[in-house]
Order: sequence, then structure tokens, then C-alpha cells
Amino acid sequence: MAHYFSERPDTSHKPGSVSLVLPDLHLRLETDSGVFSPERVDLGTKILLESVPPPPQEGDLLDLGCGYGPIALTMATRAPGSTVWAVDVNRRSLELTERNAQAAGLYKVRPIHIDDAPDDVKFRAIWSNPAIRIGKPALHAMLTRWLSRLTPDGVAYLVVQKHLGSDSLQRWLGEQGWQASREASRAAYRILKVTR
Repeated sequence: MAHYFSERPDTSHKPGSVSLVLPDLHLRLETDSGVFSPERVDLGTKILLESVPPPPQEGDLLDLGCGYGPIALTMATRAPGSTVWAVDVNRRSLELTERNAQAAGLYKVRPIHIDDAPDDVKFRAIWSNPAIRIGKPALHAMLTRWLSRLTPDGVAYLVVQKHLGSDSLQRWLGEQGWQASREASRAAYRILKVTR
């Protein structure tokens, strides 16, 4: 069974496109089967992008689990002076993010496999619709790895459905020593703000 969190989905290609419409931007994004939410921009992703404050205008930013790029491209549009690292395990997703960034003229988006991101880069902001369905141990390991790379003044925003464990994730983050607060709540989604 191929999942969107498979490295090389074996589902046959089914190219498509979706519209990302936000108050400050309108992008047409190329999608394909075997990636997260190929039929439409995921509601959680849209709520995240409509709820968070603007990203830092310079430095390194991270889209953790980029899919075909809606979060990374929004960050890059809102913070043209920043470099946006778009990481994912899914190679098909990374190719789509690369093509979508090029098509939008967003040349400071860096799609990269999750294991190939340079270790010395620290992030001023992390935005993510994390892959909850990989299971708690893998999710916790992923968040521990990437949140530890926030700059001292860095902030992460995570969108998680309430029934998929947003409240327990918020508690777990607090137990790990992070400041985790609910930034927004809408349509059964929670936006968690995480700082040191």
C-alpha cells in the first residue's frame, strides 16, 4: 500500500492541479497521485495559512512535510528575502514542489529530501501540517529532530485536527520542554504555536 509518506509512491501517475486561494495570493499548483491531498488544498493547510502571522522577512524558514508545496510557496511569497527549505520524504512531492516554485517564480524555495537537509541550518520559522498518520513514535521523533533546529527566537506553527490528537500533542510538546500554546482553532483544527 502506497502512502503519501512513502519515499517512492508506486501508485501510477495521475497529474492534476489545484488552486490555492488566500487573501494575499492565488496560485495554481500541479499535483499528482501518491502525494498528500492531490484533489484539493487540504483544509488544515488552508486554515494554517489563513491563521499564522507573516513569517520572518529574512533567514531560513522550513516547511516540514511540504507535499506539492502550498505552505512553502506561501512562505516564499510572504517573505521574499528568506530562503524556504521544503522537506519531505516523498520524492514525487519534492519534484512537484520544485516545479510549482519555478512556475511561480519563487526561486528561493529549496525542495530537499528530509535526510539531505544540511545539519547546520537553523530555522527562524517552521510551518507544518505534520503527517500525523505516520504514528506517534515517528511523529515525535520527527518533531524532536526539527524543532531542535529553531533559532532561539524561532517559532513553529503546526496544524493538527482535534480528533487526530492535537490536544495530546500539545501536552507532549510541553512535557518535552517546549512552550506550546493554541494560536487558533477552526473547523476542528488547532493551530499550535511552539517556541523554546
